[in-house]
Amino acid sequence: MKLTKEEKSWILYDCGNSAYSLAVTTALLPIVFGMFTNVNSSMDLGYFNSIASILVAILSPILGTIADYKDTKKRFFVFFALVGVLATASLAFVAPSSGQWQLLIVFYILSAIGFAGANIFYDSFLVDVTKDERMDKVSTRGFAFGYISSVIPFGISLVLIVVMGMDKSIGYQIGFIITALWWGLLTVPMIRDVKQRHYIEPEPRPVASSFRRLAGTFKNIRQHRTVFVFLIAYFFYIDGVDTIIKMVVPYATSVLGADAFDTFTLLGILLVIQIIAFPCAIVYGNLAKKYSARTMIIIGIFTYIISCIAAFFITSVWHIFILGALIGSAQGGIQALSRSYYAKIIPKENSNEFFGFYNIFGKFAAIIGPAVMSLTTTLTRNANLSILAIIPLFLIGLFIFITIPKQQPT
Repeated sequence: MKLTKEEKSWILYDCGNSAYSLAVTTALLPIVFGMFTNVNSSMDLGYFNSIASILVAILSPILGTIADYKDTKKRFFVFFALVGVLATASLAFVAPSSGQWQLLIVFYILSAIGFAGANIFYDSFLVDVTKDERMDKVSTRGFAFGYISSVIPFGISLVLIVVMGMDKSIGYQIGFIITALWWGLLTVPMIRDVKQRHYIEPEPRPVASSFRRLAGTFKNIRQHRTVFVFLIAYFFYIDGVDTIIKMVVPYATSVLGADAFDTFTLLGILLVIQIIAFPCAIVYGNLAKKYSARTMIIIGIFTYIISCIAAFFITSVWHIFILGALIGSAQGGIQALSRSYYAKIIPKENSNEFFGFYNIFGKFAAIIGPAVMSLTTTLTRNANLSILAIIPLFLIGLFIFITIPKQQPT
């Protein structure tokens, strides 16, 4: 499939912001946060991550509804992307030796808001850059190239960290700068080439009108039954997906013991997942054309169920690498096809508003899963059983998803 200029520019933004997701959210920031001697626990970072997620989730449908007006989507996108890039770069200027972890958290929350806020409008631009029959492939290529390209700035950062000392913060701080530059540069084509084609004409008192449209969508949700049912299914199975992404390392540490890992090994596992996810996301997109996005999403859910069962039997670090490969094989595909499937069943002129709801369900995901895992471990005193406890999330999501009529766009 030959990509258009707009499609390529849209995909390049995925390549840019994926560097933030890997380097800041998952890898570098938690380590730097743990270097502050006046921090109770590095696990406290989860609370601040939740604050950012809740703020974005609450604002998502409101911002999305306003951005559906002509010539406003790009402005919102640029604003949030700029906030994210600048806040990410600012992380580099707060050293653990300063003891100012509160300032680090402020910059982190701003970067997370910028990242998530820009994604609302980025995802909704999918309906503007391509046609329904190409959405699955374009969306999966976004995730695929996002995964593999994020390895470049992360790999450079990792080399600097090793050279400068993994127990010193300077390498990690430079990593924040590299990530911000990578994200910012790959945002330029998106700003330059992508245009909003589906929109609502401006109205008097746009903010008040946006709230009325938002209320109308809630009232008329039965008219969008397919969208509503999909979002419920998505909430459950993506909760399971996000739980595994966030909890695979803590789970492995609990099962195998903290002494089984070092920082380099943990970062290596993350790289394996990113590299495996690249070709597999493309494969998912190609197979979706032949067998439908619906079928491939179902296969993705089953892959995660198998991953949970396999995780129950891990006994060595090498098993974690194998588990990471299994997770990576479905991670990009199920996320990308969920995005494109949703983009095809929503009203295109209201894409921002509906992706606002999509963002809510995505942001509030991974709330149930970690809680269930923690509760299971506490009650049974057996960390192995905790991974099996999230299988019901996938089963519930699967059951609801298969109730959506097959004749819906795929």
